[in-house]
Amino acid sequence: MSCRIEKRFAELRARQRKGLIPFITAGDPLPNASVAIMHALVDYGADLIELGVPYSDPVADGPTIQHSSERAIARGVGIEQILGWVREFRERDVDTPIVLMGYLNPLEIYGYRRFATEARDAGVDGVLLVDLPVEESATIAELREVSLRQIFLVAPTTTEQRLAAIREQAQGFIYYVSFAGITGADQLDPVAVRQRVELIKQGSDIPVAVGFGVRDAASAVAVAERADAVVIGSALVARLATAADREAALAAVGGFLAPIRKALDSTSGPQRRAAL
Repeated sequence: MSCRIEKRFAELRARQRKGLIPFITAGDPLPNASVAIMHALVDYGADLIELGVPYSDPVADGPTIQHSSERAIARGVGIEQILGWVREFRERDVDTPIVLMGYLNPLEIYGYRRFATEARDAGVDGVLLVDLPVEESATIAELREVSLRQIFLVAPTTTEQRLAAIREQAQGFIYYVSFAGITGADQLDPVAVRQRVELIKQGSDIPVAVGFGVRDAASAVAVAERADAVVIGSALVARLATAADREAALAAVGGFLAPIRKALDSTSGPQRRAAL
């Protein structure tokens, strides 16, 4: 089960398709609609899902995701509930990879060994911990022992030495942060992103996904030229935040993701050749 991430990227590569990875904060806007929202993400084109673990001090996130975490925490959302939603999601979907994204503190409180075992059994495929650098990756050795993938972040400021260490330890895919800043900011430079992704890929065949600053179909297409996948978070979270009920939330997912999926498909692989 833990090879779902690698399998999905292999499928994307074989189909010459760019991956679409939406991020949502678990439990926001409606905890009782969380599993339905996850299925809707897949229905409208998601290849992987990043499920945010709410945290009270998300230092890498801008106001949109900060507020979504606050709302989820206020509703009592925590790791145990999130793993329950993943388990329920797996009753219908055994193929779509799920990466939990967040910060180290909630896992430390929960217990690394307990989290590793329960996350694996629930159907989680990997974790991306913003505040756990590669030099301290041994902190979550228990997660690696049960084959949960540790996804590393690379930034524009990452040195060549650290990039080499990340390439050596990377699992699943590398997440490239497109600019030095917080989530939700509008600072995307597609040319710089393409150049940096090419550098990251040198000497490694691990896929690279680009996030931060990807807000719509145009920006997704712009960064997908060299990247293997694009990650979209704040713009989707903001759209979901206005949903008053389950039906509105599902409609928001479709209205947001469908045109992005269509745009990515029209600029890559067989679909692009057919159009030409």
